Amino acid sequence: MIPPQEASARRREIEDKLKREEETLSFIRDSLEKSDQLTKNMVSILSSFESRLMKLENSIIPVHKQTENLQRLQENVEKTLSCLDHVISYYHVASDTERIIREGPTGRLEEYLGSMAKIQKAVEYFQDNSPDSPELNKVKLLFERGKDSLESEFRSLMTRHSKVVSPVLILDLIGGEEELEVQEEVPLEHLPEGVLLDAIRISRWLVEFGRSQDFMNVYYQIRSSQLDRSIRGLKEHFRKNSSASGVPYSPAIPNKRKDTPTKKPIKRPGTIRKAQNLLKQYSQHGLDGKKGGSNLIPLEGHEHDFRVKHLSEALNDKHGLLAGRDDMLDVETDAYIHCISAFVKLAQSEYQLLVEVIPEHHQKKTFDSLIQDALDGLMLEGENIVSAARKAIVRHDFSAVLTIFPILRHLKQTKPEFDQVLQGTAASTKNKLPSLITSMETVGAKALEDFADNIKNDPDKEYNMPKDGTVHELTSNAILFLQQLLDFQETAGAMLASQETSSSATSYSSEFSKRLLSTYICKVLGNLQLNLLSKSKVYEDPALSAIFLHNNYNYILKALEKSELIQLVAVTQKTAERSYREHIEQQIQTYQRSWLKVTDYITEKNLPVFQPGVKLRDKERQMIKERFKGFNDGLEELCKIQKAWAIPDTEQRDRIRQAQKHIVKETYRAFLHRYSSVPFTKNPEKYIKYRVEQVGDMIDRLFDTSA
Repeated sequence: MIPPQEASARRREIEDKLKREEETLSFIRDSLEKSDQLTKNMVSILSSFESRLMKLENSIIPVHKQTENLQRLQENVEKTLSCLDHVISYYHVASDTERIIREGPTGRLEEYLGSMAKIQKAVEYFQDNSPDSPELNKVKLLFERGKDSLESEFRSLMTRHSKVVSPVLILDLIGGEEELEVQEEVPLEHLPEGVLLDAIRISRWLVEFGRSQDFMNVYYQIRSSQLDRSIRGLKEHFRKNSSASGVPYSPAIPNKRKDTPTKKPIKRPGTIRKAQNLLKQYSQHGLDGKKGGSNLIPLEGHEHDFRVKHLSEALNDKHGLLAGRDDMLDVETDAYIHCISAFVKLAQSEYQLLVEVIPEHHQKKTFDSLIQDALDGLMLEGENIVSAARKAIVRHDFSAVLTIFPILRHLKQTKPEFDQVLQGTAASTKNKLPSLITSMETVGAKALEDFADNIKNDPDKEYNMPKDGTVHELTSNAILFLQQLLDFQETAGAMLASQETSSSATSYSSEFSKRLLSTYICKVLGNLQLNLLSKSKVYEDPALSAIFLHNNYNYILKALEKSELIQLVAVTQKTAERSYREHIEQQIQTYQRSWLKVTDYITEKNLPVFQPGVKLRDKERQMIKERFKGFNDGLEELCKIQKAWAIPDTEQRDRIRQAQKHIVKETYRAFLHRYSSVPFTKNPEKYIKYRVEQVGDMIDRLFDTSA
């Protein structure tokens, strides 16, 4: 059971808690009553506000709608007035712009184009809204007049400001490529900047709004004329100012001193001038290579004079091997080569100008037309060179090929740039240079082959043979001609390779071309050797024939050894040098046999045998006398004859003299030793005319008319 005290406490606690709950409940009831009252008051206020809003809305909406209508009406009125002003302005365009159009665009292109824009808009308006209006015809006529004026202005700008590029500037332009040092680019301003900008604006307007392409024809015609005249001017510059000393050259930049070239002179291509230089070296220093770097054989006395005259005639001989070449022809060759380079550079520059003025889809066609005259002129001149070469070859004038070599080499070197410049042009334009190259290769190969045949078939004519047995003009011409090939080995090899049926024009290698050139040189040398053998038979004296062959073989060998010809020959004929030396030795031996008729008199063979102290019989004395007389007469005769012969090579001349002197002196010494003390005559001085040393001195004067 719960104790009484705890039960009493528990009851009091419950009673207190109940009392508190009743108080809380009473508070809540009071709050709810107040809240209900406030809600009723708020509902009453909102109902009143809603009623007032409804009344306000019913009053404002009609006013708003009326204001909106008024604003719309005002906007419509303003738009109508604006449209009327705009339409009316089209009717005034003709009168507002007629004066500007009549006076033209010169000096005020911006204003003029603005007027043309107004006229164009007027035309479009009347076409769309009033096609029968007289105003349409008026603005159309004005538009056409304005377009014509713009085309005339374009023509005028191009005509007045397109200048021919001076030869001096062109030479600097094409000469800069050959400089190793970095050079400033040569300025090439075809049109002043302001003029160029005007031309560009007119061009764009005519294409976009004028729907005209006539100005493109005007552009290419004017620029084509300037390009052609620039190249012709360069050619004329060469003709007027070139001299034998070199290519005309002067600085391009006007503000620099005219006596100080901006660049070094352009290196001249190898031509026949090298042959002329060889002739000059030949006459000054001889041909032994000891001075002046000459390739051939030294000359003395009459041989020197003969050879100088001989080589001079060789340059214009009847065979035409190196005929017809002079400084003027060199100038023409140099001029053509430089005109080719000038065309490439100027055409590149023209294209850079063209892309700024002409619309993109018309650029290639316009450029193709622009370069035609200049390109056709160069190609025609090249074909004329080919044609002249063909005619010269028919006349056996093979000097023409020496003109073709430097030109052909330059054309092939320039072809990549040519192809790049002509990229995008018509196929007929692109094929012009390859066609010219093919023609030159064909005629060049024909000249080379005919030259080789001519060397083989050159006729034997007695009056044309050197009386002293020196080098024949055919030999000197052939060697000079072959030496020219050293400057153009690749070109000459390619010429020959282009004619080979086994190789296409693009497949042959440089090694193949080199072998063909080597074969060709060996063929020429072989033909020359055969012809020389034939010519040597013209001489009645076998000894002179031997001297002639010796001189020619020695000349050929020295020329081969002193140049790169020997390396070219060795490509296909390894033993050529040894073969020539053997031929030379054979001819020396043949010559030495000519002295047998002298030495045979004094050799021990068939000499009478006698005992010392025994008196000679008359027959024996007569035989000894005949031996002395035969020797003396033979010695005098040979020395007289052979003194007029020539061996230009000092080394070979001394060698032959020494060898012959040794043989004759020793034989004569033995003969004298045996018979000088024999009493075979009462007048020994009549038969013993010469001492041993005198015989040697006489032989030392062989091959020397000055002795």
